[in-house]
Formats: sequence, C-alpha cells, structure tokens
Amino acid sequence: MSKINNIAVVGAGTMGLGIAQVCALSGYVVKLFDLNEKSLQTAEQKINVNLNKGIEKGKISKQQKSEGLKNLNFTHNFNDLKADLFIEAVVEKLEVKIQLFNQLMENNGDTAIYASNTSSIPLSQIAGKCKFPEKVIGIHFFNPAHIMKLVEIIKPAQADKALIRNTKSFVKSIGKVPILVQDSPGFVVNRVARHFYVESLKVLEDGVADLTTIDALIKNMGFKMGPFELMDLIGVEANYNVTKTMFEQFNFDAKFRPSRIQKAKVDAGLWGRKTGKGFYEYDK
Repeated sequence: MSKINNIAVVGAGTMGLGIAQVCALSGYVVKLFDLNEKSLQTAEQKINVNLNKGIEKGKISKQQKSEGLKNLNFTHNFNDLKADLFIEAVVEKLEVKIQLFNQLMENNGDTAIYASNTSSIPLSQIAGKCKFPEKVIGIHFFNPAHIMKLVEIIKPAQADKALIRNTKSFVKSIGKVPILVQDSPGFVVNRVARHFYVESLKVLEDGVADLTTIDALIKNMGFKMGPFELMDLIGVEANYNVTKTMFEQFNFDAKFRPSRIQKAKVDAGLWGRKTGKGFYEYDK
C-alpha cells in the first residue's frame, strides 16, 4: 500500500461532512461525494459554520480554514471517485455498503483502502461480499466527527497486518485516537452505549419520568448531554437503525429491542436537529 494522499468520503450527511472536514484540515486532498447536489450544498455550508466556530474558539486559524477548504472538493459524479482511501458514511444497510464498495473497487482496483464508518454492522459481513475483501476495514468515527477524538478501528477476519498498520497511522495523522477492536455487532462503544438509549426510552415508555427530567438527571450525573438530546444530535433515525441492526445481529436479544416511541418518531420524519424536530424542537 502506497502512502495515503487522496481521500474520498462517500455520503455528505452529518458524519460524512465531519470526516471530510477533519481530513482536509489535516492536509489531505479530499473529495466529498453525494448523489444529491442539495446535500453537498448543505454540507459545504455546515463545514463553513464549523470552521468559523473553530476560529472563534481559537481552535484553528483563518489560514488553516483557507488551506483546509482548498483541499476539499465536492462532487456528485461517481466517476470522480479516485483515491488512496475511501471512507463510506452512507445509510446503515448492509446491501448498500456492499454494492458501493464493489463499484468503487471496480474503478480503483486493489491498491486502495476501503473503510466503512458503520456503527453496528460486522465488517466481515461487508468484506466477505466484496471483490477485494482483504482491503476492507472499519474506521468508526463518533458524532460530531470534527470534535470527538476517539475512532474505533475494526478488523474484519480478512484484513492483514499491513492494512491495520496503515489505517492506524492514518487515524493518528488526523489528530484522532485510534482504538483497535475485534469485529462484533456494535463493536465496543455502541454496544455499551446502546443501553444508555434503550433503557432511557424504556423509562419514558413506562411513564417513570418525562424526557426532560431524564435528560436533566443524566446531565446532573456529569454527562454533557442527556440521552434524548444526544439522539436528536446524532439523528433519531440513525440511532434507531443502529439499535435495530444490533437487535437482529444479537439474535433478537430483548436487551437490544428498539423502542416503539423511537420508531414512531422515525416514521413521522421527526429525526432531530436535522429536521428541526425530534424529541425536542429546534430553529432550523
């Protein structure tokens, strides 16, 4: 594997734009791809907002912002996707990720790294259906990607030591803290954190306390955000899909059962901050 210079991030949602921003600020040439041009325009606006906040807080300089933006390109043309490293941040569906990687592999061969930002799907299931399974790995960022330091590196059974070594070096190069974990549904953080959400929803469902009280209690215990605030930030639908996937992957173990309250929010399109309303209401 040659040195990583060019990165393509597929999916311009909240996670994708955050990953692209971090990579561009770290000196990599980055292409952010999405089929939806409006999503790309929104991503560009949000990245500018993030960078301006960084300047206001003294985290980055105006020059760093300028250089980072020069490294960042937006495209809705799939044929533009040529890179040393691909990071997918698309919908949490196994078949979508497999199809995407195989299309990318068809265009880029076996010299690139194909990384999934999946938060719950075992990487071996993705790699096993790809043309070059030995080139697939998990790089799981946490939301918001431009702030959160931890990154899980997930090793599928097919990956070799060189791939893991190169991936770990890359994660360090963008100022993140890489943690190598074994391939398992939800990996470590989401497996442990799932009950933070599931049990909070169960408490709400049982009428023990309302959601504002639950959030207030959790924050008074030292957490920066309550579970309902955090679900709105992550995206209620994204959070629900992770729970649903883990419920299925763990053979429908009751402790991972998705909440009816959360499903109702998802079905109604109340996905949190991104839609202006989730468990709380927001100014769009």
